[in-house]
Amino acid sequence: MGKLSSTLWLILFVLPQQVLANSQFNMRKGVTDISNDVYQLHMTIFIICCVIGVIVFAVMFWALIHHRKSKGAKPAQFHESTKVEILWTAIPFVILIAMAVPATKTLISMEDASKADLTIKITGSQWKWHYEYMGEDVAFYSILSTPQDQISNQVDKTNTYLLEVDKPLVLPINKKVRFLMTSDDVIHSWWVPDFAVKKDANPGFINETWTKINEEGIYRGQCAELCGKDHGFMPVVVEAKSEQAFTDWLQQAKQAKKTAAAADAALLDQTLPKEELMVLGEQVYMASCAACHQPTGMGLPGVFPALKGNPVVLGDINDHIDVVINGRPGTAMQAFVKQLSIKQLAAVVTYKRNAWGNDTGDVIQPSQIQAAIDATSEAK
Repeated sequence: MGKLSSTLWLILFVLPQQVLANSQFNMRKGVTDISNDVYQLHMTIFIICCVIGVIVFAVMFWALIHHRKSKGAKPAQFHESTKVEILWTAIPFVILIAMAVPATKTLISMEDASKADLTIKITGSQWKWHYEYMGEDVAFYSILSTPQDQISNQVDKTNTYLLEVDKPLVLPINKKVRFLMTSDDVIHSWWVPDFAVKKDANPGFINETWTKINEEGIYRGQCAELCGKDHGFMPVVVEAKSEQAFTDWLQQAKQAKKTAAAADAALLDQTLPKEELMVLGEQVYMASCAACHQPTGMGLPGVFPALKGNPVVLGDINDHIDVVINGRPGTAMQAFVKQLSIKQLAAVVTYKRNAWGNDTGDVIQPSQIQAAIDATSEAK
């Protein structure tokens, strides 16, 4: 009997977990302790439900076969049984308690973001993520980098189609990282399955969650909240590095920021040729503007205005620059002043004013962009 019990335990509890552990139809074990706890909890409850189902259906079919009318079975005549009522109340209660205890423990652990080694503020906006390393003076936007020709089905799609970005979030392994989630516009949701982290980013509110990654690697996720027409173009990519590699990356990011600031300062005294600005402007436009205004500049009627022949684009240069750097409150037009460098801003404004037959001939210089930024700062 003991040997039979051991065999049944192996079949019902151990074997399914081994068989389904790497199945594409099952949850991932992930690369954090919490994700592994969630997986084990999922498998435990799944097996309990399967065992209950097997027992219930086995008893039901046994009763149907051995107590059928054609066999001459006579039904028992009773209306109430206190013992049966106590039994069918007590057994489910015990089962629920057995499931609730580990579930509650896991949920409490998932919400405990205290004693973090690093805090990162994550801001969702249509349709990109902004990452700010609190206290480290490092911040950047992470934008979809899948080429437009893949999206338009002009070339074959890669294995990371719509799951690749220009700048991934870089995190250290073996460190507790606290996330502060918020949004600039609508509700988003930051989700990385391998971390068992999914938290809403609500405008005007800050939610928090955390992770502690055990293995180096690249982990991908998505916005899991329907946040607009390009909801499917808002991936999350996290690169987990060793502690030393992360420290080196952080120093490089700080140095790159200083270098970029020096480069911007040097541009203020330069006059860039139109050809250079148009090439860069097209690249910036395709990466940051084409999702709404379309690659053709025709926009989406009733949703996003066309830039071809647009009175703002063809009108006063300063008004056009103001819209690009400060956005339009109450609309989907974002402020790009913190997203792009002054050279990129000058290039994209130049491109818009000369592409698709607009042909204004205007060439915007970085110094004009900086002057507009300074004017905005003084007005505030």
